[in-house]
Amino acid sequence: MDKSHYGSRNPSELPFESPFLRRCILAAYWALVLVALPAWWHTTSIERLPLPMSQVMAQTKREIEFPLNIRLSSAVDGVDADAVAHELERSLRSRLSSQLFVLPTGLNDVSVSSEPGSYWVKLTDGVQESVVEENVLQHRWDVRDSTASSTLANRLAALLSPYSEHAHAEQHEHVVSKYASRYHIAFTLLNEDAASGKSALSWQIREALQRIMRPVFKRLGPLHNFTIESQVQFHAPLAFTPTAVDVNGTEVYGLTPEDLTVFVNSAEWTLSSGVTNDPILHFLLFVPSAFRRPLHILDSAGTLTRSHSFILPQWGGVVIYNPPPETQGNFHILSSQLDSILPIFRHQLLSLLGVPRLPSGVKSVSGSLSTWQIDALLRRRAHENAREAQQTLGSIVKLVEQIENMPVGKDVKRDVEDALSALDQAFEAALISPKLAFDHSSRALTLTSRAFFNPGMLALLYFPPEHRLAVYTPLFASATVPLIVAVIREFAAWRKQRKTAASSGIADITSVGYCPSSATFDHNDVITKVGLNQR
Repeated sequence: MDKSHYGSRNPSELPFESPFLRRCILAAYWALVLVALPAWWHTTSIERLPLPMSQVMAQTKREIEFPLNIRLSSAVDGVDADAVAHELERSLRSRLSSQLFVLPTGLNDVSVSSEPGSYWVKLTDGVQESVVEENVLQHRWDVRDSTASSTLANRLAALLSPYSEHAHAEQHEHVVSKYASRYHIAFTLLNEDAASGKSALSWQIREALQRIMRPVFKRLGPLHNFTIESQVQFHAPLAFTPTAVDVNGTEVYGLTPEDLTVFVNSAEWTLSSGVTNDPILHFLLFVPSAFRRPLHILDSAGTLTRSHSFILPQWGGVVIYNPPPETQGNFHILSSQLDSILPIFRHQLLSLLGVPRLPSGVKSVSGSLSTWQIDALLRRRAHENAREAQQTLGSIVKLVEQIENMPVGKDVKRDVEDALSALDQAFEAALISPKLAFDHSSRALTLTSRAFFNPGMLALLYFPPEHRLAVYTPLFASATVPLIVAVIREFAAWRKQRKTAASSGIADITSVGYCPSSATFDHNDVITKVGLNQR
């Protein structure tokens, strides 16, 4: 059939323009929408598993507590060990913890024991000052000194809980870095300007680290893993000009306290040679330019100090190295010359990691870190980790309650439950060993951090429901509006068609029917007509 044939017909009479076919096509579209709607709802729905909120709330109220056991013996004649132990226990319990016990014991029973959380105090008159070796404290006891008991109590309190001393906490708390299981330690030899001559071309840092720093890294192994690197830079300009100071007719240069805060020129110094996600602690050996030597540190009054090193809180430490005046040309720093520098770096590292110092009047026999110091650090870090894990769990619960559409997947729920279990284990292990409590608290902190920064939860913090509405509205409006309008038009056409059909049916009946009033006739007329026909 040609086009002219279709062109001469009414469009509504064309096969493909029939209302039935048009409505079938429209119904097929809506059927597709209805079938796809459950699949879309399932794929876009948010998985929101329940969290053990009651357990989290109960966990946040708990406090980790470490029992402390001290055994006391005396080698001094005329000393009642029982009385001294009772006095020490009363004094230390009021200052430290109710879970502290001082038990008198025989002199021959005192030995270095591997039992965690236990310490030994030996009263003797054979030493000039108190010394520690592992977990044993040998304390000089003078029977003629009326303050001997309080002196011993003060030293034990400083050894067992060094962070409770207010002066120490205020002075060093801001210096200590946040706990991390892994640290990247970077030792850098910085020449301000090697082109000026008389600069350090190399340093024998490897030998010095093995001899001086390795014992410290090994002792701190239960808490941290260390990655060590070293480098040499030949151009590290300062971002300021040091202050010129005249000292006995000689011009020297000084760094004011304000200069120390901006000493590190991060814009021009490349201090880390590797890429790592671990926290980095920097230790810089700075060699001033030949035109700015010697370089010293000034106090707030502008007077030269004897110190040539300073520490940058939670960042690292700096040592200023002024070569001897008789140095000619470029030079190399030998391992023996680092023997006076590496101990400064070691002290700065211990301060940054929060390792407590031995109290005044107490020395270490071996010169290394004692068990008293390591255990105090373990207790501190365990307490910090447990507290931070509890706070993070509380934050997760609050976020889930506040944001109704916050997804909570299986991995988040599992991390939260495992963190609660790890915290329970930390509280139980605190009664046995500080090291075990620290391990469990560290694991709890790792799990809570992973749950809090889960990609599924973190994304919704920056994608509220209003944004979802803004995204879906342009997408679905362009597809659903034509379908809805088509349904309305077809419904209107259907109603119009029904009305037209009804009207045409009434007209047909009127044209072929008869009116009852016109069907009446006169009986007489019929009789007359019949009579005529008979005739």
